Amino acid sequence: MNTSLFAQLTGQTDTHIVSNATDCPVHKALVEPWCLLAERAAARGIQMRVASGFRSFSRQLMLWNAKANGTRPVLNDRSEAIDVATVDDETLVFAILRWSALPGASRHHWGCDVDVYDAAAVPRDYALRLVPEEYLPGGPFQLLSRWLDESGLMDDGFFRPYAEDRGGVAPELWHLSYRPLADEFASAMNQAQLQSLIENTDIALKDAILDNFHSIYSKFVVLPC
Repeated sequence: MNTSLFAQLTGQTDTHIVSNATDCPVHKALVEPWCLLAERAAARGIQMRVASGFRSFSRQLMLWNAKANGTRPVLNDRSEAIDVATVDDETLVFAILRWSALPGASRHHWGCDVDVYDAAAVPRDYALRLVPEEYLPGGPFQLLSRWLDESGLMDDGFFRPYAEDRGGVAPELWHLSYRPLADEFASAMNQAQLQSLIENTDIALKDAILDNFHSIYSKFVVLPC
């Protein structure tokens, strides 16, 4: 793999990103299809906005380390914070991975994956949490979630990679991926290169990550069919 592609794949460069075309920085080739999808949503009264687009390696690393040291919450499957001081390193690694990608392995590095919400459904000062309850029946974004289910996303090239719980990443009903780009990045993923990157990174829980790397890669990095 050439160094430029690996840098894009792992979020170590933003040369593939534009920062002023949507709410958040995204891949330059995502802008047009995203705008078309947002226009279709608007016709249904949904103001679909990007809460998170491109995320750099350094940003993902900061989030990971903050969760590992307890300065940011680590959630269980009920969206409740766990006490990181009460679990061993291996358990903590897998708990973090349910909601946060390993640095270098986040689909947000690619810029073609976005977290979305409906700005029309909440007041401007709403504190977005990005938890399932917001997108399930009774939550403020239930209309958005239902529309995403029924809108024929695949016809526009989009899909929801974490719509179901397959035992790896927890369901993220807010996460959209643009397949024409995402499939190219996903096919370039390489376990040995990613492991080498982690080995040479100052990351919390490194020993536990490396001891379980094969399991982590197959369960949380490779998207099940």
